[in-house]
Amino acid sequence: MPSSDDPAASAVTRCVRVRGAREHNLKNVDVDVPRDAFVVFSGVSGSGKSSLAFGTLYAEAQRRYFESVAPYARRLIDQVGIPDVDSIDGLPPAVALQQQRGAPSVRSSVGSVTTISSQVRLLYSRAGSYPPKQPMLYAEDFSPNTTQGACPHCHGLGNVYDVTEEAMVPDDSKSIRERAIASWPPAWHGQNLRDILVTLGYDVERPWRELPKKDRDWILYTEESPTVPVYAGFTPAETKAALRKKTEPSYMGTFTGARRYVLHTFATTQSALMKKRVARFMTGTVCPVCHGKRLKPEALAVTFAGLDIGELSQLSLDRLAEVLTPAAEGRFDEAIAGNKATLSRAAARRDTARRVAAGGSAHAGAPDVRRTPDLSPEKRIAAQRIAHDLLGRLATLQELGLGYLSLDRSTPTLSSGELQRLRLATQLHSNLFGVVYVLDEPTAGLHPADNEALLRALDQLRRAGNSLFVVEHDLDTMRRADWLIDVGPGAGQHGGEVLYSGPPAGLQRVTASQTARYLFAPANVETRTPRAPSGWLELRGVTRNNLRGLDVRFPLGTLTAVTGVSGSGKSSLVSQALVELVGERLGQAASAEDEEDDVTAGPRVATTTSGRIHSGIEHLRRLVRVDQRPIGRTPRSNLATYTGLFDAVRKLFAATPTARSRRYDAGRFSFNVAGGRCDTCEGEGFVSVELLFMPSVYAPCPTCQGARYNEKTLQVTWGGKNIAEVLRMTVDEAREFFADEPSVHRPLALLHDIGLGYLRLGQPATELSGGEAQRIKLATELQRAQRGDTLYVLDEPSTGLHPADVDKLMARLQGLVDAGNTVVLVEHDLRIVAASDWVIDIGPGAGEAGGRVVASGPPRTVCDAEASRTAPYLRRQFADDA
Repeated sequence: MPSSDDPAASAVTRCVRVRGAREHNLKNVDVDVPRDAFVVFSGVSGSGKSSLAFGTLYAEAQRRYFESVAPYARRLIDQVGIPDVDSIDGLPPAVALQQQRGAPSVRSSVGSVTTISSQVRLLYSRAGSYPPKQPMLYAEDFSPNTTQGACPHCHGLGNVYDVTEEAMVPDDSKSIRERAIASWPPAWHGQNLRDILVTLGYDVERPWRELPKKDRDWILYTEESPTVPVYAGFTPAETKAALRKKTEPSYMGTFTGARRYVLHTFATTQSALMKKRVARFMTGTVCPVCHGKRLKPEALAVTFAGLDIGELSQLSLDRLAEVLTPAAEGRFDEAIAGNKATLSRAAARRDTARRVAAGGSAHAGAPDVRRTPDLSPEKRIAAQRIAHDLLGRLATLQELGLGYLSLDRSTPTLSSGELQRLRLATQLHSNLFGVVYVLDEPTAGLHPADNEALLRALDQLRRAGNSLFVVEHDLDTMRRADWLIDVGPGAGQHGGEVLYSGPPAGLQRVTASQTARYLFAPANVETRTPRAPSGWLELRGVTRNNLRGLDVRFPLGTLTAVTGVSGSGKSSLVSQALVELVGERLGQAASAEDEEDDVTAGPRVATTTSGRIHSGIEHLRRLVRVDQRPIGRTPRSNLATYTGLFDAVRKLFAATPTARSRRYDAGRFSFNVAGGRCDTCEGEGFVSVELLFMPSVYAPCPTCQGARYNEKTLQVTWGGKNIAEVLRMTVDEAREFFADEPSVHRPLALLHDIGLGYLRLGQPATELSGGEAQRIKLATELQRAQRGDTLYVLDEPSTGLHPADVDKLMARLQGLVDAGNTVVLVEHDLRIVAASDWVIDIGPGAGEAGGRVVASGPPRTVCDAEASRTAPYLRRQFADDA
């Protein structure tokens, strides 16, 4: 490892000493990482920086901690693996702040992640104003996640779900035999239910719409479960004859109504895919009892500052701080007076909801504003203490640019960057000392204006006596670091070496570093003359989240960057409103991939976009949304199978003389079906080993040794390699290996061109980052013939990318536009924004302070927009231009 001769390097005496690190692609790395410092790990995507920071340093810190935990307790903790390293000395306890969102759930919210909701519940319990004669409630009574606090009607979900005939029978022109009841299970189970109906005497041949309503209702909604003889394969006439003759049936079958099947399966299945399937047939509406507040009436009857806890939780954090400030200062009369406007609006909403639920008008009468009686001295003391502490917690979140969020905002709706900042705020409040914080690209998804607040927060942690180990691509963050460890020089097998370790300035002398080329380059970027729009796609009256009646125009035949501070409404406009409105007009329904990832939380109340396309849709024929959702949920899905190139590879193997002589078809070379795969591991390549009080470990399959295939399949070779060896190749290796096979080489070349040459063909989808998944989707899409009439929508495609990889990505996106297509992307990377043809800046602030078009035009024009918070940072990209 090259050492730095900078004087600052010799001043470092407290280090974490790593020797012989070999995790993933690390090549026996030795490095000293300073403690009590802000250390950034840099390098191109796939270089090994995360393997060093997370896979080695954090994993070893966690392993040592778990060794101190009682053996029985270890079984209850999701433990990380043992890193492949010779030794690590001087390593303090570590806390990881990663971007993984964990198991999504509508019960998880901003308030629960930050634990602020616990304090709010205590505030209402100890200092709330109760109705006359109502006994005091405990804090748990204000939680929708407890039996004593949850609304009895919706069980604390805020919504109630049902299954309608329209959802279960989408095409009533079909007969039951033709699978009119879409909500019934597929394959044999569904056929069994249809056969039972034949025995029961129902007509399964007539179109559904022609059946008597009594029959339709019984089939869909009955709670009865009759058990009857089933004659498999018999026609209705043959079944009637068999029943008359009392012929021995194939078996006895038990009927289940369609609605009952959906609800029972959703509540009991352990299969995430099955849960997601039946959830499609469930529709949600706001609970008519709690009006979406999720709590029992007794809890909602308690108020503080004139608001019940549901209303308080719906306020933005900025507004919540305003509500609590008078109470924290002991000015309770002012607190009540200051909230009368908010209270009136809230009461009006409650009153309207009650009238509508009862079938009345939504516009009758004035709201009945409840007044909060004077608090007792004891309650005033409790309220002041709790409110003061809450304000301190809220201030940290506001400083991190999260003031636009509300406590009841569910975590599945948050971006990974927002989640990471919420966790960071919690750590800032914990006041830990002597801890290593390992962060995964904390600037991801952040506007440059928000970066400043984030860096101040990180500096606060460091000054408190902690160490910061940050994996990062942002150049400004690298420049602010105390120490820089650059890993590379390339990705995958071409990386895994520490090129430099020392103060950032010293990296300039390392010629092998790709980071150095960008870190010390002039501030401005080489820009092209913006393209002139070939037309305009105009949206009017767009309303979604914080967008309220927005009119906006997107230029066609150009690359447009939509910018704005975090929470300003960019994704609401592009990834939601634009996609939904265009998709609806083009007849493109959201695919399963585009649907909400949350398969455990169940169906949601639909959030729709209001607005319309005024003009320009006639110029578009196709919509492609390239997002960062996973390309698969199991290790069986990988890069080769998703892109389709594995189909071509299997055909090559099936065409070999050995395969033809054995009559092997392409299916023989799939590890997902029986025949060619290893029977022991069923194509997984590994087996799980239970170790009782220690965490389960995964070992290579003892039969195939991780190859996934059986011995006879592996005897077939193409070009001297068997199918398992091909899957172990990286994209770059395979690109050379299949150079003369266009059907395989073309997708491999595209993957290489967008910076994914380091990935293995068989790399499981579960190991891929969101940015990698997005680029794989883009490469898959680029294989299609370009017709020049497609709208491509991308949400922050630079996430997780080194500047060198961003350049590769931009070359491909510019190529799409050159072919006559339109590209619209949400982006914070100013190098990408400056290289765009058109910029639409949303803002000026976040939440209620955003949702408007602040500036629109070519990048240089937007630089001059006074109201734009993007303009000052974008201006720097052109500062040195002549």
